[in-house]
Amino acid sequence: MLNLGISFLQQAYRRKALTPAQVVDQVLARAEQNHDHNIWITLLSRTQIDSYLAALAGRTPEELPLYGVPFAIKDNIDLAGVPTTAACAAYAYTPSASAFVVQRLLAAGAIPIGKTNMDQFATGLVGTRSPPPWGACANAFDPAYISGGSSSGSAVAVALGLVSFALGTDTAGSGRVPAAFNNIVGMKPTKGLLSTSGVVPACRSLDCVSIFALNTDDADAVFAQACAYDVTDDYSRRNVFANNHRHYGEVGSEFSFGVPRADQLRFFANADAQQLFTQAVRRLQSLGGRLREIDYEPFSEAARLLYEGPWVAERYAAVGDFMAGNPQALLPVLRDIIGGSRRFSADDVFRAQYRLAHCKRLADAALVTVDFIVTPTAGTIYTIAEVTADPIALNSNLGYYTNYMNLLDCCGLALPGGFLPSGLPFGITLAAAAGADRKLLSFGRRWQLALGTAAGRNAALFQGRELPPYRQRVTVDVAVCGAHLQGQALNWQLLERGATLLRRDRTMPCYKLYALSGSGPPRPGLVRAGDGRAIDVEVWRMPAGELGGFLADIPPPLGLGKVELQGGIWLTGFICEPYVLDSAEDISRFGGWRAYLAAIDNNN
Repeated sequence: MLNLGISFLQQAYRRKALTPAQVVDQVLARAEQNHDHNIWITLLSRTQIDSYLAALAGRTPEELPLYGVPFAIKDNIDLAGVPTTAACAAYAYTPSASAFVVQRLLAAGAIPIGKTNMDQFATGLVGTRSPPPWGACANAFDPAYISGGSSSGSAVAVALGLVSFALGTDTAGSGRVPAAFNNIVGMKPTKGLLSTSGVVPACRSLDCVSIFALNTDDADAVFAQACAYDVTDDYSRRNVFANNHRHYGEVGSEFSFGVPRADQLRFFANADAQQLFTQAVRRLQSLGGRLREIDYEPFSEAARLLYEGPWVAERYAAVGDFMAGNPQALLPVLRDIIGGSRRFSADDVFRAQYRLAHCKRLADAALVTVDFIVTPTAGTIYTIAEVTADPIALNSNLGYYTNYMNLLDCCGLALPGGFLPSGLPFGITLAAAAGADRKLLSFGRRWQLALGTAAGRNAALFQGRELPPYRQRVTVDVAVCGAHLQGQALNWQLLERGATLLRRDRTMPCYKLYALSGSGPPRPGLVRAGDGRAIDVEVWRMPAGELGGFLADIPPPLGLGKVELQGGIWLTGFICEPYVLDSAEDISRFGGWRAYLAAIDNNN
């Protein structure tokens, strides 16, 4: 069976052991063999793919990071010249341009294989809400069971080895639930990091493009190419420095993780899933994780707001006009869900926003206490027949651990978590605040290596590449005393480099603090002096590799040197050249920069 791992393909191309055309031929043949899974809405022909192969002529894997890598696209994401249906034939249109994220992947050398099946208009977590001629997408392990949705075909295509990776979308869990049910990685990035230009909206303010892959190495490689600021997307967001590609693989030997209280965990009568989650928690502890119980109610309440509150009306805003003119084109369950949103008033919207703000404040407070929280991706799995008989309630059960994430501005990573006695996969999800995508991928990599089972239906984890289980993050502690203090004007220079506040401290009583004159944010200068006093500082821990860039951004007369803190501890910290002191004000009597600023405010 052809190995479609990205690193394996790149190595094979470099050795001339494979060509992209050979890979495409094998992939198309394999797709035909799995026709009964209802994976595709449009499977491209060899002729249609030829133009993408031709674009690789004269190029190499050294030039193109995704050279010759086959991928699939959920059919609510545009690919130029191929109909976009959102699983609704009457809605179909043929775009002249590809979605922003698709175009970036094509420019990196990736080869589209087709558009995948999905729950109609991306409304559902089940994978069964696709009408004829496509029909329910079947689970990769047992066709009697649901594949998960709404990005059903994308997940199954990766799990069955038809593509190296696939794009989905994730508004309520559509990029995570299918990953869990098909034993693959599902990355839901921070909202806005992947452009949604050229994506049929579900809830436009919440929608995310997601990534399915067999392992975190491949997910990170795709994320690195897909993540870019899009000036045409009003919800696009710039990535922060501390979340860039260089930080993938950096994790500590010790970490902390949060788990909902036992009374807040729900498995919907699936004792086997409960046992697997208990084992997952123990495995995380064995890897060095410190368990902390969190109150899941703020997350759970936010999750309920997504469909039980007025946000469901945003789905009507997306397709309401089409629905009004073509009511029979939508599945009955979608007409009920989307049409029911008309009951909400403007008053309801504001009341729900107030509740969400409260939930977010509590959730943020929980998230800062741990590296990530871990939950089941879904508490159970159902057969297609069960979901057909009870489509609303069972779909709602599947969103218990997923629906909150975009409303609370979190990122998430669904990971394989073992197998139920039935042979069906079980998954866990790591979640953190926005901008922690690379942290989650790094912990996810360590988790997959520790789990040690194959991903997808029968694929290896880290194909063609051997790396250590984790790369220990080397850090340096830096003492700051002025504009880089928490909440001050230049603190962002620490945060964007992944620095974290360790503690507040004081220097030994042998320093003077001066308010420097000049342009830019007000800044102090710290100078060692025989007649000095103790000065308040903060100690921040930053990745050692970022120290040079941090130093380069510090303007004269300031610099970094060694500062002596209480107890005789010497740390890297801010120092000041003495030549500027004649024009500076001695503010040592205040004992620190914050006290000085407070005194100025009081005088004004």
